[in-house]
Amino acid sequence: MTSEIHFERLGNLGQIVLDRPKALNALTLDQIHLMHPQLEAWAKDDGIAAVVIEGAGEKAFCAGGDIKLLHEACKAGELEFVAAFYRDEYRLNRRIKTMPKPYIAFIDGIVMGGGVGVSVHGKYRIATERTLFAMPETGIGFFPDVGGSHFLPHLPGAIGQYLGLTGTRLKAADTLHVGVATHYVNSERMPALREALSEARDAAEVEAILSGFASDPGPAPLDDKRALIDRCFGQDSLDAVFAALEAESDPFAAETLAALRAKSPHLVAVSFEMIKRGRTMGFDECMRMEFRLALALAPAHDFVEGIRALLIDRDNAPKWRERGSAAEVLAAFDAVPGCGDLSF
Repeated sequence: MTSEIHFERLGNLGQIVLDRPKALNALTLDQIHLMHPQLEAWAKDDGIAAVVIEGAGEKAFCAGGDIKLLHEACKAGELEFVAAFYRDEYRLNRRIKTMPKPYIAFIDGIVMGGGVGVSVHGKYRIATERTLFAMPETGIGFFPDVGGSHFLPHLPGAIGQYLGLTGTRLKAADTLHVGVATHYVNSERMPALREALSEARDAAEVEAILSGFASDPGPAPLDDKRALIDRCFGQDSLDAVFAALEAESDPFAAETLAALRAKSPHLVAVSFEMIKRGRTMGFDECMRMEFRLALALAPAHDFVEGIRALLIDRDNAPKWRERGSAAEVLAAFDAVPGCGDLSF
């Protein structure tokens, strides 16, 4: 529905507003279908110097994709809808990644899953004191998609594996520390920032404006744990990650182990392999890999069960399948969808 997403020209700025505040601005297929051609048009418009995307309300930028709808489609065996959702969402992620003009996401509030896909691939991500970032997919029986296989392994050290496997939530200072956010601006200054950006004439002026508004969010709590995270999550195998965590005496390691063991064992294994592979792959290759995984794993038991337990019945007691063999983990990477591979 057009009422759930708005496009406006503010001087030299193209503005996108995701407007589903009661649903924490979760991304729908209709929004995806409207956003992509608008970005195409602004890319060619000489009067547009930059694009900004933001969420309505004060709680969320975009808390994910419309996974309840995907859950129903998977349960009903409507795989054509599932394929269309992931195909079109991933193509939109690529449009953002390749946008020739500065693409600026105001990640003011919750940014998870699909919201990460429409923000992190842009040139700039502006965090505020309300920012809360996570890739929580292993906790719902899925894997960190929307380009997670590309951006997670390019974060410093082994932080990407840690975030992708555990679904840890980061606040503003930590998002800046690890590179998820590029700037920090207090939420009270966001209207003034938007106004200033509307007067920017080129990419250099956009950069200067953002630098002028940016401030220090304070210490990053995760900084103290970086050495342990790199030691443990920089291992070559998932079993070695668990062994390294078990060998640590820091309570943080025990907490991390507990978090990992609450996730889908099979999807943690798939996610580890995906992020590992993504280190040496280009963006388009990563998106094709994720498309294969999505079509193989969205209709599977753990995704349907995870959504039921966490978002539908909310009993928080998912009955996960056991972690599959190495061959089972690898099989999802080679399973060509019946609709064919993702093309751009």
